[in-house]
Amino acid sequence: MPPATLTPVEVPCIRTKLPGPNAKRIIAADERLISPSYTRSYPLVASRGHGIMIEDVDGNEFYDFCAGIAVASTGHCHPEVVAAIQKQAGELLHMSGTDFYYPQLTELAARLSQIAPMPGPHRVYYGNSGTEAIEAALKLARYHTKRQYIIAFHGAFHGRTMGALSLTCSKAQQRRRFSPLVPGVVHVPYPNLYRRPAGTDPEQYARDTARYIEEGVFRAEVPPEECAAIVVEAFQGEGGYLPAPPAFLQELRRICDKHGILLVVDEVQSGMGRTGKWWAIEHSGVAPDMITTAKGIASGLPLSALITRAEIMDWVPGSHASTFGGNPVAIAAALATINIIEREGLQNAREVGEHILSRIYDWPQNLPLVGDVRGRGLMIGMEFVTDKQTKAPAAEQRDQVVDLAFEKGILVLGCGPNTLRLCPPLVVTKKQADLALDVLEECINRVGSGKHRRPTWGEAA
Repeated sequence: MPPATLTPVEVPCIRTKLPGPNAKRIIAADERLISPSYTRSYPLVASRGHGIMIEDVDGNEFYDFCAGIAVASTGHCHPEVVAAIQKQAGELLHMSGTDFYYPQLTELAARLSQIAPMPGPHRVYYGNSGTEAIEAALKLARYHTKRQYIIAFHGAFHGRTMGALSLTCSKAQQRRRFSPLVPGVVHVPYPNLYRRPAGTDPEQYARDTARYIEEGVFRAEVPPEECAAIVVEAFQGEGGYLPAPPAFLQELRRICDKHGILLVVDEVQSGMGRTGKWWAIEHSGVAPDMITTAKGIASGLPLSALITRAEIMDWVPGSHASTFGGNPVAIAAALATINIIEREGLQNAREVGEHILSRIYDWPQNLPLVGDVRGRGLMIGMEFVTDKQTKAPAAEQRDQVVDLAFEKGILVLGCGPNTLRLCPPLVVTKKQADLALDVLEECINRVGSGKHRRPTWGEAA
């Protein structure tokens, strides 16, 4: 089934002042009842969705160019996913795959093994979120290797539970007042080609960044024979939408092979076809030892998976488990999602992603606030700066563009200090992308001219 053709009713339509009256009531209740730890960039109160469209509780319609934070991979409420959920919900809701058997567990594991980016055979552990997959990877790495140290990267986001948070190094607020964290984690630089030292060769810079592990960490901090794993995002998400250079990942693989270390690749946001391949690591030709996936795997239902080479997953019964991990309904959604991505999503992500990148290629030359554009498939970042020479971050202006785009019916989000991310559903069309880019270009020009100031949504609500 090809992506739906754009029709006049499937364009953004803002009918009320934002937030509308119904949204204001819900936001007020949210402020009384819901944890204040949640981050909300703007006052969207979603009611229903289809394809790339989201309708709020006041009837305003938006293009969702963040796909529910890269989760709605097949679009909102894809009919095949909905049908699979409905069918499974009428047969078996839950039985706990950690204590009993049911066929869906092995059916999905077999499909994941077919698309895994490393040679098989494989084994799969199920959880409910990316964070849980990272927790499992962290525990398994220590269990299998009998080593304690883990290397992660500056800018990384791997989740918020205590183990995953110990690997996360994206924003200080995420770690504030939660120490002591899990010990034994060392953070090292992650390559950013846009901000590499002037005059350096991109490939050499990438390799040198990886070699710091051997030349710095192993020399002064951690004996390599005590390092269990290197955990890396093949395409850094919250850190600023930074694709890892192939040379960097290839060098990490060499280091791991040399020292008997496991290479764990976090594909929670970048996996399941988002970059035009099943996994972002495939763009480098590197085979990991483990990968974690979640977000887009089940088109919105909570599910994650840790996929490893079979000989690595050698822990014994009782070592680790999850009551709800591998829920039958979530697996039904995942199987339908994989079918859709395989049939149309991968190719569409490549084609529309290339179309978007070609359209915004010259924005750094033509738009004063845009310093860099980068990405693969439908995982695209746009970095904002106040000065093209010094590359001074334009964080406030990035946030103003996000707000103004919301007012005009386009949902986007920031990441990193000053990057705007584009991660629409994998079924987005070129026509929809062009409309969204027209709006974004208008927003960037308006903010760049100083004619827009960020609203105070709390006062509006």
